[in-house]
Order: sequence, then C-alpha cells, then structure tokens
Amino acid sequence: MRIFKIVFWILWRIWFYILMGLPIIIMLPFLLISISKEKWYPYFFVMARIWAKIILFGMGFHYKVEREQELEEGKSYMLVANHTSMTDIMLMLALVRNPFVFVGKKELVKIPLFGFFYKRTCILVDRSSSKSRMEVFNRAQKRLAQGLSICIFPEGGVPDDESVLLDEFKDGAFRLALEHQIPIVPMTFADNKKRFSYTFLSGSPGLMRAKIHRFVETKGHNADKKEIKQIKELVREIIYKQLLKFSNKKSA
Repeated sequence: MRIFKIVFWILWRIWFYILMGLPIIIMLPFLLISISKEKWYPYFFVMARIWAKIILFGMGFHYKVEREQELEEGKSYMLVANHTSMTDIMLMLALVRNPFVFVGKKELVKIPLFGFFYKRTCILVDRSSSKSRMEVFNRAQKRLAQGLSICIFPEGGVPDDESVLLDEFKDGAFRLALEHQIPIVPMTFADNKKRFSYTFLSGSPGLMRAKIHRFVETKGHNADKKEIKQIKELVREIIYKQLLKFSNKKSA
C-alpha cells in the first residue's frame, strides 16, 4: 500500500509543476505584453488569477471561504495570512480580486517559467540581507502609491518546526500599513499544509478552508515601534485563534 502512495505522490507532484507551466506557455504572449509596462500590471493580475484557479482545480483542490468583510474595488490593502504551502500563493490569488503584489522569497525565482514572471512582478526579499529588506520596503511603497495592494506572509517563511502552528510575525507588513494608513486584511488558511506541504511525499486533493477576517484599521495610528507591535500582535492573535478553531473542525 505504501508503494502505491509513493507513486501517487511523485506523479501528483510532477502534475503540479506541469499545471504551473502549461497555462504560462498558453498565455505567454499576453503575459509578456502585460509585464512590459508597470501600468499594465492589473491585466497581468487577471491572468495570474486564472493561472491560480487552473492549478487549484487541476490538483483536485476546492476552496470554501468565509468573508467577514468585502474588499472595496480601487482601494489599497495590506493582505496578510499564515504561510505553510506553495499553494498559499494560488489560494490568495483565487480569493482576492483587487490587484495586489506579493512580497516573497527570492528562491522561487529558480522555478522554470514561473520564476521568470515571479521575478518581474513580485517584490523579492533576501532575508539574510538588511539592504534587501530596505529595498523591499521602498518598492512596496511605490506599488502602494500606484493604487495596488500588497500581500505579505508575515511569518517571513514557513516555520521550520512542524509543531509550530503560527510563527512570530515580522514588522514589515504592519509598518507599511501604518505608514500608508491602509487597512490590514487578516486571512487564515486552514488546510493548505495538509493538502500540499513542502514535504515531498505528502498531500492529497480535497477542501481548502479560508477565512477573510474583519479588517484592522490603521487610520489614526502612528508608525512607531509601540503601535507596530500592538497591531502586529492583534493581527497574529486573530489568525492564531482562527487556526485553533479550524483545527477543532474536520476538513473534507
């Protein structure tokens, strides 16, 4: 029985990367045009959402989302969520219609085809470099000034310890939100790790539950260390409590 599971996981993982690449090849001319000018990014974003949904449904994932508040069209937000899987990227794109830019780790640039567009449309960060972190902040400010939203997974990566439900949050997302006085949108992803973790021989098709929480307003707050810490801890508590609630419910 174990050998059949291993064969399934290997073929399933290969299929995932085929699904990542095939829509990019099909849409390649339009994707290249859409990234040729920054002002055309919203067109790229529409295609990115199509790409994400093809991958999710092609892998046998279906998602169910509870929304406590709706995002307004044409408004900028800071999107934050817990991070356990590469499919967090696809689920975020599937759930949010407002054009946003990811802040993500530079290692994903190495993935063929995907990495080419990832490098040119996302804000890349080298966590080991303080200079890189400052450049990220400057680029994010520029994107917000263009009316886009920003998505950051504030744990700064996937927790190394498998027993950690939610790692500590970094300051960056909350500092940006406070400086630009934009709402923070906490989001909780319940099943992505179970469905498609970074462990190769694991995962299965099925339900991905998500919750978009009521927004945390930043207007009237200062971007000093005390305010950043308070807002950061508030958002982390919202996501952490929801993860505990999800863990007490069965997923399909």
